[in-house]
Amino acid sequence: MTFPIYLFWSLLGLIFYTYLGYGVVVWAWAKLLTTFRPLPLLAPFEPAVTLVVPAYNEASILEEKIANCLALDYPADKLNVLFITDGSTDNSGQVLARHSRVQHLHVPQRGGKSLAENRAMQHVQTPFVVFTDANTTLNPGAVRELVKHYQDPKVGAVSGEKKITTPDSAPGAGEGLYWKYESFLKRCDSRIYSLMGAAGELVSFRSALFAPLEPDTILDDFVQSLRIVQQGYRVVYEPRAYASESASASLPEEMERKIRICAGGWQSMSRLTALLNPLRQPVVTFLYVSHRVLRWSFTPLALALLLPLSVVLAAALGGIYWLLLAVQVLFYGAAWRGWRAGGAGHTHPLLVVSLFFSMMNVAVFLGFRRWVRKAQPAAWAKASRQPSLAGG
Repeated sequence: MTFPIYLFWSLLGLIFYTYLGYGVVVWAWAKLLTTFRPLPLLAPFEPAVTLVVPAYNEASILEEKIANCLALDYPADKLNVLFITDGSTDNSGQVLARHSRVQHLHVPQRGGKSLAENRAMQHVQTPFVVFTDANTTLNPGAVRELVKHYQDPKVGAVSGEKKITTPDSAPGAGEGLYWKYESFLKRCDSRIYSLMGAAGELVSFRSALFAPLEPDTILDDFVQSLRIVQQGYRVVYEPRAYASESASASLPEEMERKIRICAGGWQSMSRLTALLNPLRQPVVTFLYVSHRVLRWSFTPLALALLLPLSVVLAAALGGIYWLLLAVQVLFYGAAWRGWRAGGAGHTHPLLVVSLFFSMMNVAVFLGFRRWVRKAQPAAWAKASRQPSLAGG
């Protein structure tokens, strides 16, 4: 039984490191850096910026989004606002035509977000560009907080934070807890060297570094930001710039979103292989593998193997293996109960963690299947969202 025992504890160690140990390591690392090398204070900086909003059939919320963009605390003569509605079949054009400050791009063909962003960049004349989703609300100082970091010539991109405005449902509670922990890891990664992938809800780039993406790219924001890291630039995380949005309307909608992200994760890993070479950028490789690759590949497999291996060891050796088997059964049982209930009343933190942790890891396998079959289109159907408590 030596090999099964060794394998069991190796798998458990990998799981612990991926979801908890890595957080401890980067927290301590970032803390040391802050203690011995404090970040410099940044002076006000107001360069010309283009704010790009890809919007597919979003006419019902465009007035709100336009008002939010035009109310940003940034000089109006230095902020260009560009909406791109490629493929939209609603009255988006009529809504946008009512606003003289807004530039509107549109072609009848729908090619997906990556193609739309590639086309939008052909019209960007400013040194910096900010992308934001149509269904998000930006805080007033978002653009100012993002662009101040470009005073450092080594910064190639800056990402804002994502906030969930509907925390009282199971999808909202789960996504909210996930983003709180993810934001903590992003702050640490950014402090150590660079963010390992930006969030498309609010992200900015040096326009000169933006490279056209492949038309079938699923996670445009993630791939674009990490290709900038490959070039030797840093991607900074700025939580004082944030985009607020409501959670998915239901657990099936949230699961569909996770599967799409995981399919994009597999695709991204296949296109970012240079980041796996520790001889080129050792710190980047450590952060990328620990924060992204393990979550999207090895650790979900470790979880899948751990349960049957626990059954074998519990039956053969008893003792602690029975206890660890019982913990797994209770954990997954709670997740299954939450899924069967559709998330109703399932907002206790411990129950939410079991449900969304399980959903996330099942989505990795389903996303892999889609990626292998090339069954995840770049022009995906967005998830329905709950009405926002904040009106965004």
